[in-house]
Amino acid sequence: MSSPQTIVFDVNETLSDMAPLGEAFAAAGAPAHLAQVWFAGILRDGFAVTAAGGNAAFAEIAQDSLVRLLAETGDGADEAAAGSIMSALRSLEVHPDVVAGIEALSPLAELVTLSNGSASVAESLLGRAGVRERFRALLSVDDAPAWKPARSAYAYAAAQCGRPAEQMLLVAVHPWDVHGAHEAGLRTAWLNRTGAQYPGYFAQPDLEAADLPALAAQLGGAPA
Repeated sequence: MSSPQTIVFDVNETLSDMAPLGEAFAAAGAPAHLAQVWFAGILRDGFAVTAAGGNAAFAEIAQDSLVRLLAETGDGADEAAAGSIMSALRSLEVHPDVVAGIEALSPLAELVTLSNGSASVAESLLGRAGVRERFRALLSVDDAPAWKPARSAYAYAAAQCGRPAEQMLLVAVHPWDVHGAHEAGLRTAWLNRTGAQYPGYFAQPDLEAADLPALAAQLGGAPA
């Protein structure tokens, strides 16, 4: 494929390593596996609000759903426990491949993020990793008409970048995000760190890579 002019990164799970959330649940007296249940529920409810024509903030859904989820466990977890888990969510680090991948990709195209979470969370995450200056902009659906994977979210990113959609490459670990970007006219790269199988009912990605340095190599950057 020809080189994209703008590379658009999803943030949650694509750049941030969410594994420590399980430890945060355990420290709060709840089963560690509830971290995955919680995150999936945030996405489900955010998508539902979007499908109904609304646009609720990620943090609002996360906080409200977390308090209710902890109450349902019956393990004595309370709002203080919810606060500690929310703090852990805001304090995540990037995946081990991210810094090297961003350094390899930044000479190839301008870099931006597009998150269903807040821009401030991306700002802190990338700042801690020392790569914030590699990004032209940190975009959030807080300022868009709807959450990803609605087309309007990607159209918002294209407008903010001043690019035709076809000159942009969306990078995400989530197949639903890849599918949404494809439907909005962007080119797509699926970041498959776990060796998973891509769903057959979604539009196939233009590229697939095991990590960000490998993606940079496919786009003509430094060897992985």
